[in-house]
Formats: sequence, C-alpha cells, structure tokens
Amino acid sequence: LTGQARTILGHVRVENLVAGLAGGVASTLALHPLDLVKIRFAVSDGLDLRPKYNGILHCMKSVWNQEGLRGLYQGVTPNIWGAGASWGLYFLFYNAIKGYIKEGRQSELSASQHLVSAAQAGILTLTLTNPIWVTKTRLVLQYGADRSSKQYKGMFDALLKIYRHEGVPGLYKGFVPGLFGTSHGALQFMAYEELKRDYNRYKNRPSDARLDSLEYITMAALSKIFAVATTYPYQVVRARLQDQHNSYSGVMDVIGRTWRNEGAAGFYKGIFPNIIRVTPACCITFVVYENVSAMLLRQNTSRLS
Repeated sequence: LTGQARTILGHVRVENLVAGLAGGVASTLALHPLDLVKIRFAVSDGLDLRPKYNGILHCMKSVWNQEGLRGLYQGVTPNIWGAGASWGLYFLFYNAIKGYIKEGRQSELSASQHLVSAAQAGILTLTLTNPIWVTKTRLVLQYGADRSSKQYKGMFDALLKIYRHEGVPGLYKGFVPGLFGTSHGALQFMAYEELKRDYNRYKNRPSDARLDSLEYITMAALSKIFAVATTYPYQVVRARLQDQHNSYSGVMDVIGRTWRNEGAAGFYKGIFPNIIRVTPACCITFVVYENVSAMLLRQNTSRLS
C-alpha cells in the first residue's frame, strides 16, 4: 500500500489543483444565485416557515426585493471555498489516479476505468469538503432580511456553531447520500473523456489532442446534463438532511417521507434551476481548467527546458 501511495503521489500535479480551483471559483462567482434557488426548491416540503415561490424568476425576484444582492449571494463564501477546493482536489486526485492506472500501459483507458478513477477521486474530495457544503446549505436556508435574527453570521460562525451543538456528525450530515453523489461526478467525467476521445477519432486526430474552447464547452455541457438527469434525487435527499428547519433520522427517513408526501416528483424538485445553473457552471469550470492547466504545463515545460 505504501508503494502504491508513493506511485500515485508521483502523478500528482499542482497544475491540476490550481486549474481546477480557478475553474470552480469562476463558475461559483458567476452563478451562485441559481444555486441558492435550487436549494430552496429542493427543500420546499410544505413547512409554513418557508417562503412560497412560483418559479425560478419569482424566487430570485422575491429574494432581491427582500434582501437585495446580498440575499442572492447568501452562502457564497462556503460555496467559493467548497467549489474551489472540490474542483481543485477532484482534478488533482482524478489525474493522479488516472496516471497511476495508465502507468506502463500502451492502450488507452476504458470507460469503466475512467468511471472508477472519477469515483475514487470523488470519495476523497467529499471526505475533505463535506463540512463546507453543510455550512453552505445552512446559510442559504436562512430566510428574511433581518440579519440580527439569523442563526449564522457567516461561514466560520456556522462551522463553529454546528461543531459546538452537533459535533462532527453535524458537519458530516448528508455524507452518505453524498457518497452516492460521487456517481454523478464519475458518470460526468466518464462521459466527458469518452466524448473527447470519440470526437478526436471522428476528426482523425490523436485521442488526447487539445480542443478549442467551444468544443470543450459542448463536451462539458453534454456530459453534465447526462449526469444530472441520472443522479439528481440524491441532491434532494442530501439538502433535506442538511436543512436546519427539519429533522430526519437518516437517509431512509428522508426517502420515505418524501415519497409519501410528494411522490416521485419530490425527488426532482429544483432540477430545472439546477440544470440551468450547473450546465453553464460546468462549462465555465472545464474551459477554465483546460486552458489554465495547459498554460501552467507550458510554463513548467519551458522552465525545465
């Protein structure tokens, strides 16, 4: 195991971490308000304390009227930390694991090997970042304009209070459905890699040839929509577990109560604002990642030469 770890660490590239972090931060800054809308729809279970919204635009307009731009960017700090860290670590782990599997092989990796590499990277990333996602969910579910009445004053205040009152388990609420959610990233990366490879074959180019920005955007969008449509229910379960306004005993309790009270549609609440948010967010992240990583690798190569 020690030897395997050393071999995997030999494939770690800081360029992947920096490029992934840059992509995650850029997409979060641009599209956080849609993430807020998605979470508010995902937890809309009929409780009287929750505002009622008729759609995406009505939700955004209501938040804007009550709290202004600050309201639309509630929870943005942990979202930036979480997205930057998650994408940076994900690309770091994914490329290191992929490099380890590919070492000494002449043939390209199969779709299943891309899937396994992405799933392993997702589990490692989630283990390190889950507390940040809990604080983000708690912050975006604080309703109303009166700041003095809000339970949490910011990201670090939320982290401390959750730890103080709920301990480590509180910081890891939603971790189990989050593990199922690693299938989302795994399916997305598998589809992305396969689309790139098949497209380059169609163009009679090497399978690892660089694409232009529009081609990266197309591959990222198609792979993201495929992954969202396949795995969205786990995000609803996870958001409800992390919601401070309701209490569930665990994953099966969330699933059972959601099914009884809302039917199958309950597991897809918020999917449209989610698709509208994550598809351009994914495109921004992947385009920034591909271009920044290529630039950093070129600079590194020129220094070495």
